[in-house]
Amino acid sequence: MINSLDFVKVTESAAIAASRWMGRGERNIADGAAVEEMRERLNGMSIAGRVVIGEGERDEAPMLYIGERLGRGGYEVDIAVDPIEGTNLVANGLPNSIAVLAVADRGALLHAPDSYMTKLAVGPKAAPFVDLDAPVAENLQAVSRALDKPIGEICVVILDRPRHQDLIFEVRAAGARIRLISDGDVDACIATALPSTGIHVAMGVGGAPEGVLAAVAIKCLGGNFLARLQPRNPQEAERAKAMGFGDLSRLLTLDDLVKGDALFCATGITDGDLVHGVRFFEGHVQTHSILVQSGGIVRFIESTHLLSER
Repeated sequence: MINSLDFVKVTESAAIAASRWMGRGERNIADGAAVEEMRERLNGMSIAGRVVIGEGERDEAPMLYIGERLGRGGYEVDIAVDPIEGTNLVANGLPNSIAVLAVADRGALLHAPDSYMTKLAVGPKAAPFVDLDAPVAENLQAVSRALDKPIGEICVVILDRPRHQDLIFEVRAAGARIRLISDGDVDACIATALPSTGIHVAMGVGGAPEGVLAAVAIKCLGGNFLARLQPRNPQEAERAKAMGFGDLSRLLTLDDLVKGDALFCATGITDGDLVHGVRFFEGHVQTHSILVQSGGIVRFIESTHLLSER
């Protein structure tokens, strides 16, 4: 029987390894350290794991590549990983970087191409009322009604990118508030499903693999995540079709992204909306993680580790 806390230990180890490079401007070294810790921990588990969302392809090792087999054998699972969600955030010592892992039964996670997708994420109360193809103002009004809040109190998270200029204009015109983020939209999407964060909607275009990771947590929490692939060039479009996507314009629902039960965990590297960052003190290191499982079970886990054992 797999203990869900064992997966938390994986993200804890990756976060601690990455945190040693916080603010040092070495994003690739930090990422490599997190990858190696994550791989070592997963290979020590009694699972027959297969990476369906990872850091690259097989010829790009030592990344956790798509198709890589992990574990000592046992229960067959698909694994989606992002050893550092927000490598630039770690390199620059900025908030909201996390080490992320999602696990589900074999074949349950969408094998998303390394492409972009349009995303719309909301929490449980607004879940039935949003539509990816509806005008921005209409979706925000629906969220406002569902949450029984004035639209001026609705907070929308958007990646700060030139491609989002029109979206930002529409959100402002609708009267909602905006939080622009420089990187890392996984935790921003998940935050919409946790009332304590004060974030109500996540919108815009971001990475497709990150979308699947966020969708796992949001599905467990009862929120909604809608998406559509947005290939950046013909090569990405052809690759997606080769992976069996067919109609690239089709709407992707939560059930398309995640089938059945799943587990999501993330450990903070730097302080953020979901979790605190890694902290070193008096021969110890402290981590803060979130563990989300099907059925709406959410655990926040604070762990203290002896530095001599790291």
